[in-house]
Amino acid sequence: MSTERRLSEEPREFGFDTRQLHAGQRPDPNTGARAVPIFQTTSYVFEDPESAGAYFNLQEYGNTYSRIMNPTVAVFEERVGNLEGAAGGVAFASGIAAQTAALFTLLEPGDHVVSSAALYGGTVNQFKHLLRKLNVELTWVDPDDPAAWREAVRPNTKAFFGETIGNPAGNVLDIEALATVAHDHELPLIVDNTFATPYLCRPIEWGADIVIHSATKFLGGHGTSIGGVVCEAGTFNWSNGRFPVVASPSPAYHGLQFHETFGMYGYLMKLRAESLRDLGAALSPFNAFLFLQGIETLSLRMERHVVNALAVAEFLESHELTSNVTYPGLPRSRYAPLVEKYLPLGAGAVFSFDCAGGREGGQDLIRNVSLWSHLANVGDAKSLIIHPASTTHRQLSDAELAAAGVGPGTIRLSVGTESVDDLIWDLDQALDRVR
Repeated sequence: MSTERRLSEEPREFGFDTRQLHAGQRPDPNTGARAVPIFQTTSYVFEDPESAGAYFNLQEYGNTYSRIMNPTVAVFEERVGNLEGAAGGVAFASGIAAQTAALFTLLEPGDHVVSSAALYGGTVNQFKHLLRKLNVELTWVDPDDPAAWREAVRPNTKAFFGETIGNPAGNVLDIEALATVAHDHELPLIVDNTFATPYLCRPIEWGADIVIHSATKFLGGHGTSIGGVVCEAGTFNWSNGRFPVVASPSPAYHGLQFHETFGMYGYLMKLRAESLRDLGAALSPFNAFLFLQGIETLSLRMERHVVNALAVAEFLESHELTSNVTYPGLPRSRYAPLVEKYLPLGAGAVFSFDCAGGREGGQDLIRNVSLWSHLANVGDAKSLIIHPASTTHRQLSDAELAAAGVGPGTIRLSVGTESVDDLIWDLDQALDRVR
């Protein structure tokens, strides 16, 4: 191939499997290290007073302090942003911290948020209590009814919020439909994509504006680290007159207007330079390193996760002591058309079912499994089991439990990558003991 021909070709668009290994990083120029180095440092030496001042004034981009930026964390941020098809990302010490900062960056007292009612219990608690303390109003809506979202919009509404796959009821969000409603009212759609991961679904491709992950789950994949990340599409018009927090002059930076100055990166710069700086929930470089190790095998793990999850769901659906298996990948699921549209590679690996005998039956099942680990996490390579009504959703009222799809005997599973016959055997023998 001639040099002339090579120069005229378009840059190659690398596949997902390649980008999950390489995006955001090249071998270290100083040492040649192939793995991402762990920059375990609090701070960085400046070249001179002028460059230091330019960094702190956001006139130039450079490392200042590891609470705000770190080279190891930066690779993690860029890699997740790349896989999501986003303009970029900002990492945090937990998924809940990422969620808090994402909202904190665009809200002010007196604002209003419309949210899916089928959410992770920790998110429900955060929205109920933290937003109330910040004097932000909240309306819960049926995630399956776009008309309900439209009817809930008020003059002070600032965002829509939902999960790609609801926890633990298995609702699949109609992202494109809700993005249309949100954009008709000049509002951003925020989607928690933790359960799907960018391998199974990329909400930005369907109109979402902000994507959040608890990296603790499938991105890390091994139950070793807690962290979160916020990605933004870079296409929302924050200067439409509804978002003075992002677009108006910032008193924290001598009147700097983030959206006008940084354009498609305006929200992300505000998120980093103010929200991360002031909330202080910084991701450690060591945890970022572990997340990067997990992401390198994300597609391989998710392929096994979804195959195993479907097999376990089919077993439970046919068992006489179980009911209401919520796995959206089952052919009879009401969400089958949305799965085909948004999750063609698989419907995730977290779902719930109801065990006969109510609360006592559910707890007996958990007492008698041996391979499934009873703990409050999901997204691990190991299979996990929990009784939400007495743990992750314990603080919710009966009405809130019902809205979240949680009954007294509901069991939530996070299906891992073990031999699926062993997983089914363990559930089968435990159900026999419940009998």
